[in-house]
Amino acid sequence: MPTIRLFAGAREAAGTDRDTLDGATVRDVLDAAVARYGAGFAAVLGTCRVWVNGEPAEPGDAVADADEVAVLPPVSGG
Repeated sequence: MPTIRLFAGAREAAGTDRDTLDGATVRDVLDAAVARYGAGFAAVLGTCRVWVNGEPAEPGDAVADADEVAVLPPVSGG
């Protein structure tokens, strides 16, 4: 199963920074994450960028068992 890595607000909403979730596409993995972590996670997810193995990803992109799906909320700072 692909590994999902969660950062900042996504990590806080999920209560973990890493998990393995079943899915054949990025969308499948994110849907499984929403089902596991709930509405608070879904709300944060709407503002996030998603990367697979260090490359920007789209929801329909395929993922394999060895892939890492990273969920990155917007970063602010100064």
